[in-house]
Amino acid sequence: MRGAAMAWKTLDDIDLDGKVVLVRVDLNVPVENGLVTDTTRIERIKQTVDDILAKGGKPVLMAHFGRPKGQEVAEYSLSQITDKVAEVLGHKVTFAENCIGGPAKKAVAAMEAGNVVLLENTRFHAGEEANDGVFAASLAALGEVYVNDAFSAAHRAHASTTALAGLLPSAAGRLMEAELKALEAALTQPERPVVAVVGGAKVSTKLDLLGNLVRKVNTLVIGGGMANTFLAAKGIEVGKSLAEHDMAETAREIMDKADEAACEILLPTDIVAATEFAANADHVTVPAEACPSDRMILDAGPETVAKIAAAFETARTVIWNGPLGAFEIEPFDAATNAAAQKAAELSVAGSLVTVAGGGDTVAALNRAGVAGDFTYISTAGGAFLEWMEGKTLPGVAALDQG
Repeated sequence: MRGAAMAWKTLDDIDLDGKVVLVRVDLNVPVENGLVTDTTRIERIKQTVDDILAKGGKPVLMAHFGRPKGQEVAEYSLSQITDKVAEVLGHKVTFAENCIGGPAKKAVAAMEAGNVVLLENTRFHAGEEANDGVFAASLAALGEVYVNDAFSAAHRAHASTTALAGLLPSAAGRLMEAELKALEAALTQPERPVVAVVGGAKVSTKLDLLGNLVRKVNTLVIGGGMANTFLAAKGIEVGKSLAEHDMAETAREIMDKADEAACEILLPTDIVAATEFAANADHVTVPAEACPSDRMILDAGPETVAKIAAAFETARTVIWNGPLGAFEIEPFDAATNAAAQKAAELSVAGSLVTVAGGGDTVAALNRAGVAGDFTYISTAGGAFLEWMEGKTLPGVAALDQG
């Protein structure tokens, strides 16, 4: 069921038969030597394209690629990925050399049933990032319906994500719909108790996130370099560990807010401390209060993992952003792997809804071999974080009005 807070339409709510459907997608895929090295983002738009075609619509894809800053830059042309998009989607894809004007109109006018058009990089025009109304109107002139399927760009108020939604009947694509439903289930109307796992290097980059979460979740697990800052704020020596000592007062304020909101903050009670940041570096597992002065904390210990697992056992919802330690190097990936595997096991058993997102998070869960077992994994970095921070996403708000 869609939550009451969601006023946006889906593909099921709009007549698409015979209509040109402008679809904002995320095709900002990694390319090396002209070849796409990861097709995940293309794969994720396939259902939307297929459903539009099945409903008799004509999908015209709009996307940005890289940061050309309003200029035509050959290395950022979407022409280089057109063949791969056609291969993954399984449909003929015609490339238009501009996203507005003559080339775009010509490509759209020549569309046949079952075909797809891919417009050139929207960021070749300064009006895109400026959320310019005139540029948006030029895009709108190409079609009759607007569909946003790029949740990953929904935190940007750009012409193709925001202004355009006000000019045509609008709906969320299948990927956007899935993202919004998953996040709604995890944070807006979750089954309780809710546990949030927040890791990563710095507290300073996740202040808004932590401040919002302590008011919304029952238990907040803090890991990675951020945990060191909190331990230091409690007067615990952290040796040579990565820690933001100037954030001590802020960390204490977050802990006070958590107390007021009856949110338990779960910090490491035992740690893995190493002589250097390197795979298989000399390391010891000791209580959190006993970090040797010449070592750095690179992971949480097994006692901490057991406490996290126990929290998961009693939870109904887990939201995950960031690793618990230096997950890129062995054996300091142990806590992240073990906790992720526990969350996945409970998710598969049906006792836990697990929603994760953010770049390092996806990489960490893939490394742990459990990405496929989580209820939902968002590939959106900034948009996922801003949603968790409680911020309004312009691209979503625009659909609400559409």
